[in-house]
Amino acid sequence: MSRYVKNYGPGAEGFRSSYWEKYYGDPDIMDCIYNAREHANYLEALFSLEAIHIGSLIDFGYGLGHLLGAMIDAFMPHTVEGIEPSSHAYNRVDAASLQRVPSMEVSLYATDLLSWCLDSSREEVEFDLGICTSVLQYLSDEEIRTCVPILARRVKYLYFTIPIDIELEYTKKSSREYKVISDFRAPDIMRFGFTPLYTRFVDVWHAVDRLATVMDERRWDQPQFHTRKKVT
Repeated sequence: MSRYVKNYGPGAEGFRSSYWEKYYGDPDIMDCIYNAREHANYLEALFSLEAIHIGSLIDFGYGLGHLLGAMIDAFMPHTVEGIEPSSHAYNRVDAASLQRVPSMEVSLYATDLLSWCLDSSREEVEFDLGICTSVLQYLSDEEIRTCVPILARRVKYLYFTIPIDIELEYTKKSSREYKVISDFRAPDIMRFGFTPLYTRFVDVWHAVDRLATVMDERRWDQPQFHTRKKVT
């Protein structure tokens, strides 16, 4: 089953055809396009190891659909949802092309992340896995503060990337100063491990709060964090 809902939100500004031509003119070098299958296989292997079933999936900015399609192939969820603020990208991806089996329900929404989070009709929706790649950098700090608690309620696991390198390296180093241990993979991925056996809610809360402080106060930009080490 496939259905379309047109509701272009304020976050659609700036994502016209010129944006895609400028930043995605060479898809062979774009993260989550040329290596979409590797991203999907990585997540599938991780969840399989932990015996976690992914039955529902949402992509919070599916763009031209490369990564979303790879995630669908990897997990074969019964419910798939995608939101996309760009009318150019939205009109190029057909929900039917993402539907792998007749029983799979695929829904594509022409809206942005902030509008989706503030949509009261979606309050009771819950997904096993959320994909959020190259999205958060387009939100203001206040919009991020609004969206993150809502995402935490509606999505069990969130996989996100942001396209920066040096600042992430600095953030990782400064976060360790506040007893938050992360792992960095170039060019733009920070990984945090949450062990269900002994990680408490308060531990996660403290980690996010300390990382927010590192970012808000730009503590990652202090001189002692600017030296890149060979081993990350």
